[in-house]
Amino acid sequence: MKLYFSPGACSLSPHIALLEAGLPFTLEMASTKTHQLKDGTDFYTINPLGYVPVLELDNGQRLREGPAIVQYIADQAPASKLAPANGTFERYQLQEWLGFIGTEIHKGFSPLFNPNMPDTVKDMARGQVLKRLTWVDAQLAGKEFLMGADFSVADAYLFTVCGWSKFVGVDISGLENLASFLQRVGARPSVQKAIADEKQ
Repeated sequence: MKLYFSPGACSLSPHIALLEAGLPFTLEMASTKTHQLKDGTDFYTINPLGYVPVLELDNGQRLREGPAIVQYIADQAPASKLAPANGTFERYQLQEWLGFIGTEIHKGFSPLFNPNMPDTVKDMARGQVLKRLTWVDAQLAGKEFLMGADFSVADAYLFTVCGWSKFVGVDISGLENLASFLQRVGARPSVQKAIADEKQ
């Protein structure tokens, strides 16, 4: 498998999942600014939408959306417990978390990275993201991870998007449960390796 990624982007989430799952894969950097690969290939020929992540399978098939990619990864290595079994209520709870993180938090950050967005809109976006993360903080009370005791692909996704807060002025320092969660996830060898790999 090949993961197309860009440093600092949401592609860190499937990168972590691949390492946690112990699956063989290669990395291919796709610049979000030039939309080119290192060899000059137009990334739009890989993903017409122009963004990462993209997971390319050995047979050439591709998946383009993070929540679908991480579930595919988890299902290739069920022993890793990165996702509950398909068809169980717990699997739908995982999908609920992935949907919430994607639509309510990930997309909530989008205006903050747009240089053309008015400051008033950015202020509103910061408030909304903080409101959502405050709710997540409450959900983490007494839990190691979002789903309980086991690390899941949803945790990798939440860790990834929360990492953006320091770059766009969303102050999450008062969210103690979330801070502990981020410290726990950040200490995992897979997370440290993924971050280091993407800096090279």
